[in-house]
Amino acid sequence: MKFMKYAVFFYTSVGIEPYTMASRPKKIGLWSTVLFWANVINLSVIVLGEFVYLGVAVSSGKFIDAVTVLSYIGFVFVGMSKMFFIWSKKPVLSDMVQELEQIYPKGKAQEEDYRLSSYLRSCSRISITYALLYSVLIWTFNLFSIMQYLVYEKWLKIRVVGQTLPYPMYFTWNWETTWSYYLLLVFQNLAGHTSASGQIATDLLLCAVATQVVMHFDHLARVVEHHELTNDWNKNLQFLVKSVQYHQRILRLMDVLNDIFGIPLLLNFMVSTFVICFVGFQMTVGVPPDIMIKLFLFLFSSLSQVYLICHYGQLIADASSGLSIAAYKQNWINADLRYRRALIFFIARPQRTTYLKATVFMTITRATMTDLLQISYKFFALLRTMYIK
Repeated sequence: MKFMKYAVFFYTSVGIEPYTMASRPKKIGLWSTVLFWANVINLSVIVLGEFVYLGVAVSSGKFIDAVTVLSYIGFVFVGMSKMFFIWSKKPVLSDMVQELEQIYPKGKAQEEDYRLSSYLRSCSRISITYALLYSVLIWTFNLFSIMQYLVYEKWLKIRVVGQTLPYPMYFTWNWETTWSYYLLLVFQNLAGHTSASGQIATDLLLCAVATQVVMHFDHLARVVEHHELTNDWNKNLQFLVKSVQYHQRILRLMDVLNDIFGIPLLLNFMVSTFVICFVGFQMTVGVPPDIMIKLFLFLFSSLSQVYLICHYGQLIADASSGLSIAAYKQNWINADLRYRRALIFFIARPQRTTYLKATVFMTITRATMTDLLQISYKFFALLRTMYIK
């Protein structure tokens, strides 16, 4: 499906086949399985080393080092949780994609009627921009230590950088003077790529499905609003029944969407609150300009990820509630009294807005972004107070 090609690309890069469908038979093989578990094991080992480093930093009173590694642990945790939830929900996700395929507009006439090209352009533009942003982020972190070495030590010759790794970990041996440095550098780069790809792919998949849900809501609203009613009760009733059935299919898709992405979204918002707080704190403790650029990119990417999800949550809420307005605008004045009475029930259901939900604890709209920033600032103020004291 055209909407999901970017998400599938990033899932494939870490060895995951997110779904199967009639037009896309199963492609997963031994190599993909090996790649997936190799990435998971490597990422788990890296994050375990970061946890040990965190414990050592806390026990040694290195407050800033502890906050720094917590940012990386949060980033990895979000990536791993999204990967595993999609991997475990593959059968449900496959059923949802097959349902989307069944109601997908077929033929050029239907595509124009649904305004498919407009939604596809919007989804592709946002997907490419978001994927590039996150790719720049992760490879800036991965290659930052190498660039410091090449620029400061080899080119400008203003200070000795030495062999450094992108992410702090605890080691039981001296890796700086042995060949193990190069292996660790490769493993950490792969771990960063795995975590970033897991987040990019899952977010793009959510955006692709959400865009199609909005497209179907909008199409149904236009059909209902511009439908020409007659004095024939049976024809009007048939139209209303088809509209209700179509609406029910969209609502069932939203239920499945919330079931698949509910827990990952909740974990995403919870962890992002702390990551934004930790990164913001690091930017206020007097870091060098080059580190400031890296931290700003990390902060901007985290904020962009949260806003992207909130933006699509708002689009779904607006599109679902707009259906009742479209039904009210219909030329029902000339319709049969029985149709007008039945239309009241049709209008009532969309007035209960359909939301993208992070489980039962959170409905996601743009207002959620404001709430998250407020909570992040409170934790930031607490960290600053602890650091000053």
